[in-house]
Amino acid sequence: MKKSLLSLAILTSFAAQADEGMWMPQQLPQVAKQLKAAGLKLDPASLTKLTEFPMGAVVSLGGCSASFVSPQGLVITNHHCVYNSVAVNSTPQRDLLAGGFLAKTLAEELPAAPGSRIFVTEAVENVSNRIVTADVAKLTGKARVEAMEKNQKALVAECEKDAGYRCTVASFYGGLEFYRIKQLEIRDVRLVHAPPSGVGKFGGDTDNWMWPRHTGDYGFYRAYVSRDGKAADFSKDNVPYQPKHVLKIAREGVKEGDFIMALGYPGRTNRHRLPSEVAFTFDWNYPAFVKASGETLAVIDRETKNDAAARLKYAGQIASVNNYYKNRKGMIASYEGSDILARKTAEHNALKAWVNGNAARKAEFGADIDAVEKLIAERDAATKRDFFLSYSTPRFLNSARTLYRLANERTKPDVERKSGYQERDLPRLNAAVTGQDRTYVEAVDKALVLNFLKQYSAQPASEHNVAFDNALGIKPGMDEAALKAALDRIYAGSQLQNKDVRTAWLGKSPAEFQASNDSFIKAAVALYDADRKEEAQEEELGGNIQKAYASYMKAKIAYMNSKGQAVYPDANSTLRVTFGNIKGRDYGADGTGSWTAFTTVKGVVAKHTGEGEFNAPEKQLAAIRARDFGRYADPKLKTVPVDYLATLDITGGNSGSAALNAKGELIGLAFDGTLDSIISDWDFNKAATRDIQVDIRYILWNMEKVDHADNLLKEMHAL
Repeated sequence: MKKSLLSLAILTSFAAQADEGMWMPQQLPQVAKQLKAAGLKLDPASLTKLTEFPMGAVVSLGGCSASFVSPQGLVITNHHCVYNSVAVNSTPQRDLLAGGFLAKTLAEELPAAPGSRIFVTEAVENVSNRIVTADVAKLTGKARVEAMEKNQKALVAECEKDAGYRCTVASFYGGLEFYRIKQLEIRDVRLVHAPPSGVGKFGGDTDNWMWPRHTGDYGFYRAYVSRDGKAADFSKDNVPYQPKHVLKIAREGVKEGDFIMALGYPGRTNRHRLPSEVAFTFDWNYPAFVKASGETLAVIDRETKNDAAARLKYAGQIASVNNYYKNRKGMIASYEGSDILARKTAEHNALKAWVNGNAARKAEFGADIDAVEKLIAERDAATKRDFFLSYSTPRFLNSARTLYRLANERTKPDVERKSGYQERDLPRLNAAVTGQDRTYVEAVDKALVLNFLKQYSAQPASEHNVAFDNALGIKPGMDEAALKAALDRIYAGSQLQNKDVRTAWLGKSPAEFQASNDSFIKAAVALYDADRKEEAQEEELGGNIQKAYASYMKAKIAYMNSKGQAVYPDANSTLRVTFGNIKGRDYGADGTGSWTAFTTVKGVVAKHTGEGEFNAPEKQLAAIRARDFGRYADPKLKTVPVDYLATLDITGGNSGSAALNAKGELIGLAFDGTLDSIISDWDFNKAATRDIQVDIRYILWNMEKVDHADNLLKEMHAL
C-alpha cells in the first residue's frame, strides 16, 4: 500500500497505550510490541492483510459490523443490527420480535429489511494526491468541493469497473488524507436466526448503556449471490456466498485479564475537534437532540398505542431513537462538571502558541487555524437555524425531492451527476423508495411533523425557509390548527404512500414531475431551485472548511509528533482494530465500588419480571433453573456467563464487531459501552472506558439448549 510521507511520520509516532485507539489495519505493525505485550499470539503483520484471516471474515452491514462464521455465507452480528429485519417480517399474527425466528433450512430464510447490504472489504489504497491534486490545492469554496468530487467520482468509477463492487473514498484526519476502499456489495441478504426480544433485547432501554448487563445481543444473516458467484438482487435461484475466510468459534472460554481485540467498522469519533465544536455540541446541539428525541418517542408511543401493526412498523425507529436518546443524555451528564472543554481549550491554545512561535510554521498554518474557527462558527449557526426544519418535513415530501432530483440528474451524463444519483446508486435508491411503506403510517408521520412544525413556525420570520413555507402553504407564527389544516391538505393530495405509484416515479422525466398534480411532487418541484441554491451555499462553506481544517490537522499532527504523542485518525466507518483486555472496573468518586468483569444467567432470573423489557422466555428460564448448562458453564463462575467488560475503544458502528482472543478465535460480539464512558467519542478516559460484549458461550448455550438451532451450530462447527 502506498503511504504519504505524512502517513509514515504518523505511523512512527505511536505511544505505547494498548487500550486507546481505533487503528487502521495497516498501522498495526507499528504497535506490534503493544499487541504482543497485551497477549496477541498472531503475527501483527497478518492483521494488515484484508483478504486473509481474520480480516477477510469481517464485514460491514452499512451501520453495524459483522463476520462470516461458516463457508456457506452465514453472518453473525448483534440482535439490534438485525432488529429491523425481524420487525418488517413480523405481523401481529406472527410476531417474530416477541417469539424469535429460526430458519431450519435455507428455504425458510426470509429477505432482510429493504436495502440491507453486506459489504466485504477487499482493498484499501491511499489516494490523497489524486483527490487533492496540485490544481485542486489552489481552489477554495464550491470550486474546491466540485473538483474534489470530480476526482472522487473518477476514482470510484475506475474501481467499480469490476461489477458487483461498491467503492468509496473516505476522508481521514479532517480531510487531510483520503483512502479508496473497495468492497464487494452483497445485495441479497436474508434473515436466518434471531432470539426472542426477551433474550436479544433483554433489559431494553432501561439497561441500555448500563452495567451489569444480561442482554443476548446476537442474530444471524446469510449472504447470497448468483450461481456464478456474483453480487445480485434477491432471487430464489441465488446461492449462499462462499467467503474466503470464516471465524472459528473459540472452544475455550475467556477470563478476566485475557487479551481481546475487536474488528469492525466504528462510525464516528470526535477527538480532534476544536474547542468551539465541543462547546456547541454539548451546550446546544446534544441538548436539542435529546429534547427532540424524547418528543419523537412520545409521539410514536401515543399514535401507535392501540395499533399493534403500526407499532411493529415503527419498532426499528423506536429502537434507534431510544439508543441515541440515551447515548446523548449520557454524554451530556458526563460532560457536565468535567474539565473537557478547559483541557481542549488549553491544548488548542498550546498548539497555536507552538505554531506562532516559529515563523515558518506561522506562515504555513496560522491563517488556516484562525479561518477554521470562524468558518465552523458559521456552520454551527446554520445548524441551529435549520434544526426544526429537518424534523418538520413529511417523509414522502423528502422522497419526492429525492425522486425529482434523480429525474434531473438522469438528464446528464453519468459522470457529471451528483454523487448519490449515479447509476451505481440506483439499486440503493430503488430499495429505499420501494420499501418505505413497510415502516410508514400516515397518522404517525403527520403527528411527528406537526409536533416539530409548531416549533419551527414559532421561530422568527428571519429564520424561516421561505421556499419551504410556500411549498407547504404555511406562514411564520401559524397556530396549531392552521398548521394541521395545511398538513391535512398536502397529505391528502398525494398518492406517494401507494408503493406502485411511488416506484413509478423512479423512471419519470423532469417534465412529468412538473406536470404532476400530486401535492408532494408539486412541493418538491417548487422547492428544487431553492434547494440547489442552499446546496451551493453549503458547498461553498464546506470547501473552505475542508481546506482550513486539513491544514489545522496537519499542524496538530506535527505538534503532537513533536511531543512523541500518538495520532490515529478519528473513526469514519472504515475497518479498524482495537485491542485491550477483559477487565472489570472500579467506580465511584471514593473508589469504594467495583464492577465485576462478567455477568451470568443468574442475573437473567433475578431481573426477570415476566413483562415489558425484562421478560425472558419461559423455556430459557426453565433451562437456567434446571442448570442445563452443558459444556458452556464457566469453571470459575459455575454457570453460563452472559456479558463481559473489556477495555476496548469502540463507538457506534462497532455493534456486531467480532471479539477475538489471542489466537483470533471468536469469543463474543461487542454491542455496547457504559453510560459514563461513552463520552470517549470526544475524550478518551483510559480508567473509565469499558465496552460490553455478549459472551460466545451464552450465544451457543441459547442456540443449543433453548432455541435448538442445531443446524446452525453444526454449520459453524460449534457442536
